[in-house]
Amino acid sequence: MRFGTQDKDFFPVDFVEKFKQVKELGFDTFEIDGKALVEHLDQVKLAIETTGVQVLTACGGYRGWIGDFIEEKRLNGVEDLKAIIRALKEVGGKGVVVPAAWGMFTFRLPPMVSPRSKEGDTKAILQSLAALDPVAAENGIQIYLEPLNRYQDHMMNTIQDARDIIEAGKFTNVKIIGDFYHMNIEEDDISASFRKHRDLIQHVHIADNHRYQPGSGSIDFKHHFETLRSLDYDGVIVYECRVRGDNHLEEYAKSIARMKQLYL
Repeated sequence: MRFGTQDKDFFPVDFVEKFKQVKELGFDTFEIDGKALVEHLDQVKLAIETTGVQVLTACGGYRGWIGDFIEEKRLNGVEDLKAIIRALKEVGGKGVVVPAAWGMFTFRLPPMVSPRSKEGDTKAILQSLAALDPVAAENGIQIYLEPLNRYQDHMMNTIQDARDIIEAGKFTNVKIIGDFYHMNIEEDDISASFRKHRDLIQHVHIADNHRYQPGSGSIDFKHHFETLRSLDYDGVIVYECRVRGDNHLEEYAKSIARMKQLYL
């Protein structure tokens, strides 16, 4: 099983040095910001060649959400995602993580009345994915549709929500990412959801229940890793979390060592 990490403020800025540290910590892959990939493609290629650390996935780095309320932003996001998809192909990537939106609106905080209907939300997401799906297919890249928890987004909260979108659009290159943090809030049982939707889940993010490094909270990673192994999950497990402790680098190293031990 390959473990990956997103960027951290305690990593070096230079890509070669950054990837060296990623490798020293025990990670196999680096999930890159999409904008950074597009703007620094040659540097990323050099870092991959120098260290052997793979860039299989991208997350973020686009100017609008695929479900954005503002049409101009939605279209900007779609165009940026097309560029990210093409850049991923150049580095041997596999997929790009895409939520419907983040922090745009939630029913859990005032005004609690969305400026757009549920039908309008679905239409926006479907239009965006319809434009991206053929580009992804052409470049051999998957779109990993990400449900977020109810406090961060109102459109797509459960794995079933993501499946419904994919099936409604009949997309061939849109799959699902299961994020332990969001699933811990929204799913009745993380492992049961993985079993039910294994055919579409092709990527995984991990953080503990409070969004800090895995192993510092209450999620039973051993149990859910056993489920993933039993389902022959062969994708990447990527850290998407904050880090707490007196020494962030040291705590991060302890966490990945523990998670790799649990997955064995």
